[in-house]
Order: sequence, then C-alpha cells, then structure tokens
Amino acid sequence: MLKKFPALLLGLFSSAGLFAALPNLVEESGPLTAVDPHIGSGGHGHVFVGASVPFGAVQVGPTNFEQGWDWCSGYHYSDDVMTGFTMLHLNGTGCGDLSDILLMPYMGKPNPYRGTKQEPGPGFAARYSHENEIARPNYYAVLLDSGIKVELTATERVGLHRYTFPRPEEAQIILDLKVGQSTAKKTWVKQLNATTLVGHRFSRGWASDRREFFAIEFSQPIQQLSLFEDTRRIEGTPREHAGEFTKAIVSYATAPQQIILKVGVSPVSVENALANIRKETPGWDFERVVQDGNRKWNRELNRIQVAGGNSATRRIFYTALYHTMIAPTLYNDANGDYRGTDKQVYEKPGFTNYSIFSLWDTYRAQHPLLTIFQPERVGDMVTSMLKIYQQQGKLPIWHLRGNDTNTMVGYGGVPVVIDAYFKGFKIDKELAWEAVKASSLRDEEGLRYVREQGWIPCDKEVSQSVARGLEYALSDWGIAQMARSMGKKDDLTTYAQRGQNYRHYYDPAVGFFRGKKADGTWDPNFSPTTMRHFTEGIAWQYIWLVPQDVEGLIQMLGGAEGFSKKLDAFFATEFTEAAGVPDMTGMVGMYCAGNEPDHHVIYLYPFVGQQWKSAYWARHVMKEMYHDQPDGLAGNEDCGQMSAWYILSALGFYQVNPVSGCYVFGSPLFEKASIELPQRKRFTVIAENNSPENIYIQRAELNGRPYTKSYITYRDIMRGGILKFVMGSEPNKNFGAAPADWPQSQIYR
Repeated sequence: MLKKFPALLLGLFSSAGLFAALPNLVEESGPLTAVDPHIGSGGHGHVFVGASVPFGAVQVGPTNFEQGWDWCSGYHYSDDVMTGFTMLHLNGTGCGDLSDILLMPYMGKPNPYRGTKQEPGPGFAARYSHENEIARPNYYAVLLDSGIKVELTATERVGLHRYTFPRPEEAQIILDLKVGQSTAKKTWVKQLNATTLVGHRFSRGWASDRREFFAIEFSQPIQQLSLFEDTRRIEGTPREHAGEFTKAIVSYATAPQQIILKVGVSPVSVENALANIRKETPGWDFERVVQDGNRKWNRELNRIQVAGGNSATRRIFYTALYHTMIAPTLYNDANGDYRGTDKQVYEKPGFTNYSIFSLWDTYRAQHPLLTIFQPERVGDMVTSMLKIYQQQGKLPIWHLRGNDTNTMVGYGGVPVVIDAYFKGFKIDKELAWEAVKASSLRDEEGLRYVREQGWIPCDKEVSQSVARGLEYALSDWGIAQMARSMGKKDDLTTYAQRGQNYRHYYDPAVGFFRGKKADGTWDPNFSPTTMRHFTEGIAWQYIWLVPQDVEGLIQMLGGAEGFSKKLDAFFATEFTEAAGVPDMTGMVGMYCAGNEPDHHVIYLYPFVGQQWKSAYWARHVMKEMYHDQPDGLAGNEDCGQMSAWYILSALGFYQVNPVSGCYVFGSPLFEKASIELPQRKRFTVIAENNSPENIYIQRAELNGRPYTKSYITYRDIMRGGILKFVMGSEPNKNFGAAPADWPQSQIYR
C-alpha cells in the first residue's frame, strides 16, 4: 500500500514552511507503484525497509533498537522508536548482522547517548509513527516526533540523507560506529576537510571479520566536530579518533534548515568510498537520485509484466519481485575493486563481484528465477562464487560481505554453479568443475563419513546428520551430471553413487528418513514431528528432499499410488505447536510455507500424473500465505527465496530439481504474464478463463500447438513464445496424466 502523509501533516509542513516538496511520486508509473516495502516488515518476514537500487551494495534505511529475532533487518513494523539510519541492512535473514554506520539527526546539545527503547528522550533516539512514514523502493521518509524530517535515497554504493530541522540553530548529526548487529572492534573517523568525514568500522559478529570503509560529504561546512569514545568525550579539538566505539557529532548553529549527506561505502578503502561518491553522486540533486533509482527499479520490475488479478495480487507480486532483487548485492567499488574472503584486495578483476549469498535458501527458487529474468547478472554471480572458492578452498555456504558464515547445512553453492553450467551461462567451466568437486571432498560437516560409508552416523555427527546427508546427496547428483557432460567417467561413477546416498537414511518400518548410527542401526528416539537430526524441519518435510531422484523416491514409498497417498497425508496431517520446532510457520498440514526445505513439494504430484493437485495447493498457498500487509510473509524472506517461490508459482511453474532446467506446472495466478528475455524475445504465459475459482489446467498450447506435458524446459522458456493454459473450476485429471508427459529427474538441455 502506498504510504502518504496525512493531510493534516501536509498542511503543517506547508504552514510551517519547513518541508520541501516530496520527490514527485506522481511520476512513478508501471509496476513501481505496486511495490510496498512494508510487506513482510511485520510478523517474521524480517525484510529490509529503506532505499536501495536493484542489487545495490548499500541498503540505507531506518534502524530500531534491537529487540530480538524479529529485528534481524534492523527494523520491525511493530516498533515506534528510531535509533538512526544505517547504510547496510540484511533482507529477511534468520540471523542478524549489518545495521551499521549509523547516522541520526537530533536537536539540542552534543549527546552521544542513544537512550533506550522505553525512554528514548534522554538520548538521540526518537519516536515516530507509521502515519508519518513513506516507504518506496528508492525513497524512504519519516517525520520523527521530534519534528525532524528524514529522507533517504540511494545509488549503487552511495546513500543520500536529507534532514530538515524545525530549529536549525540546534541541529546535531551523530555518527555512531558502536551501533550495529555485530560488535565493533576497530573504529576510526577523521575530518578530511571542511565538509568531509572518512573512517572505518571493523567488526565481529555473524561475519567474523567484516571491514567497512566510508566517506561522508556534508552539503554545509562542519561548524563544530565533537569526538567520543562511546560516551567519553575526547578533550580538545581533535579532528581524528581511533578506538573501539568511536562516535562523532557534527553541530550547527547557523546552518540552513535542510542538510544533505552523501555517504559512500567501500569494502576496500576510504579513498574508494570517496571515489564512489564522486562517480555516482557528483551533485546535490536529491530528487534526481530518487528518480534515477525509480527508473532503475521500473526497468527491472518491467521485465515481468502481468495483467489480471486485482490490486492486492499486483502489490504482492511486484513487492515479491522487488524482494528478489535486494540480494545478492554488489560487493565492489565503482572502479571494480573488492576485498576477498582472504582479506586481499582484488583490483580490476574483470567481472562484477557480488556478496550476500544465502545459498541453503536461494538455490531452490531465487537462483533458478534469476536465470530467467536476470540472465545478464548470473554469470558474474557465479564467477563471484568461483572466486570465493579460490580464496577459501570451497564454494560459499552463506557469504556475507567478504566472510563466509558457514551457516546452514550442505553445500548450497554447488547446485547454483551446476545449474548455470547446464543453462549455458558464461563461466569458467573447468574452474566450476574444480570448485564443485573440491567443495564435496573436504573433511568437515560429516563429509568424511559420506566418502567412507555413504551416510553420516548420528552418533558421530549428532547435529543435523540426516539433513546434511540429504543435502549432500542432492548436490552430488548434480556433480555426477556435470561429470557425465564433461566426460569425467571415474567421477561420474563416484558421484552417481553419492547421489543415491539418501537411501541410507530411509527406514521402511516407519516410512521416513531417520538418524542412523555408525553400526547401521537406527536411532531409537524417532518421531516424524520432532527436529532430531534435521535442520529447521522434521521428518515429514525431509522425506521429500530428494528432488534429484523423484523416481527413486516414488519407488521407495510404494510406487505411484503409495507416493500419492503419502503426499496427500502430508498436506492433511495436522501440525501442532507441541512439536516444538523453530522456523515452522505458515503450515498447511505438514507443509511449511514459511521455510525452505519443502518449498518444492507442492510440485511433486505431476511426477505421478496428478498435476491438478499441484494446481490446488499452489493456489491455496499463494492465497493463504502471501498477503499485502506488514505480516504478509509466512516466514523469513531469506534474501529473496520466499518471494521467488511466489513469483515462479504465480507464473505457473517451479524448478523442482534445482539443476535440471525442468519447470513443473502448478496454477498460473494472472490472466497474462510476459517475461522479457535477451535478444528482444518474450515468453508469455496466458491463462484463459482464469479466476480465483478456475484454478485447474484443462489443456495447454505452446506456440499454438497442443501441449500435453506437465512441465516446460528452461530452453523452451528462453526461446520465447506463448504458453497458453485454458483454466477451469474442476480438475481435468487427464492433463499430464500419461507417463510420457510426466517430468523426469534428468537434465533438460
């Protein structure tokens, strides 16, 4: 929903003569007007709210006092106290970091104390109301209860802050380098000249050694600078301070009501941060930066144009599409320089470097989506991952601004690299092979047991042994297909076997995967509704984590009939909170819409000729678990994965096997969706007779010819053309029912 200032406040702005006109939001057109960044900022969505450009290095936005898990992005819709406005934020993660390089305008005397959530008044923090807040993709504004108006916008590497003070003779602006979701270790600030501060913040948190350099240019000369080590003032008139918790306060007594700050960020140096400012924001035209950002967002959002539905579904769709383009983020300077995981600086690397890879989440849907609608970025993203491999000896697990946090199980970078390889993206193929193989041969997280006996013993590797083993098998199957394609016969034999290792964990006596000891006996402590040996899930969800060999899983579960009955029971069996499993939100039976392990399960029915059931559950989840309100996401956004699931599902298909190039049909949400492709091609999905009731595919055509398959390949999508569905209110159980029309666990080239 487009947030607007109430008429009363607009009148106040005008009568007081304090506030310049807002950037001309009327000029927004097309899908940008449908984006509401507040969707997912409540509940457990953890999304970023603030100003950025697509895949930008900076996300400049509001920050509250940290109050626990739901503040992982630094901001939560339930809050009403602002501590400041920071340059870096995560989007939808389940762990917290960033929310640092904090700036806050206030009035009074130099005061380095933030205050508290309960009593912000003694400090520089301030209360605010959502009624006085605007959130757009590249523009954020809030009228603080103190009377100060804050506006934010951004380029790729620079954030612009515009502060309007009702009493400019008391204007104070604090730079607080202590604040952040990581612990500051080394901080430094220096006044470079009359209008410029430079500095750095080195910290330890989720990222173990993060190094951020910055430069700040003020539109008005600095009249007074006060430096602090936390709350202790540095005596005299110093122009530089290095410490653990450096703070700097810029004070004005005769400044104009409005002050603009240009804040450049660099992973390399303050010199590069200054160069980023000069390159990307040479002037002081705030509105122009907003409009440039609007054009960038509209350009990317327009790559998928939808027709039909209603205003709510358009808001959900385009906000989801927006969320898929916040991360991965640029992690380099305007001149191309970046800092690697080995802390070395790489100059002029010859590619665009990226970071923020939440791969356990995003290999499932976000990266397959990017291969369709952001293909020109995929090669650089994968090259960034290959360079990370060269710097640390393995592909990234969860890469965070020059650090691998090693969060989550498996090696989620492997499917992303292999998918790019088979889809023909421009990457170093031999280096890609070296990287996926080396990542699978390390002696960590149970991999030694995978090589030696095929399964990870739950009495040797107690934590998450089954989840690790299943994730490894999924990726190893992909490595086997890559080995086959590249003619590496010995490796093909090894990895084809490793791709079948999921079978070691299946106990037919209980009908689920479960923990297995080193001697081959089962862990006696088993329940299908507890998290033991799994990751953010239970046995009910993990029984389906075999997207690389659905045919083998079908056989294991009793053939097509047994498989179908098990799937039906999955959606029908009630989940209760008594199971005590974290990250289990958005439940539909045992299906968890709010977390990733079973995101593909809805699309398994076509593998046994029951496509209509996928249509039913896809529509159900899109309707019930995605809304256009602040709590509109059922779980953590996880850097675009939750939203990517929705985008693909709304288009009508989903890549079940993350490396296969096979997109399985569900139920298209819109009457028409058109995707812009390279070489001026378009792929259009038409759903004739579509409605909230007509959710079932009756028949299909591809480029005017009857199409009976229950899937489409990446190759056919990227050729361009028209996929037409005729929809109805009752299932056509014959559509996709013939075995020749079922999707297969294979590579579709």
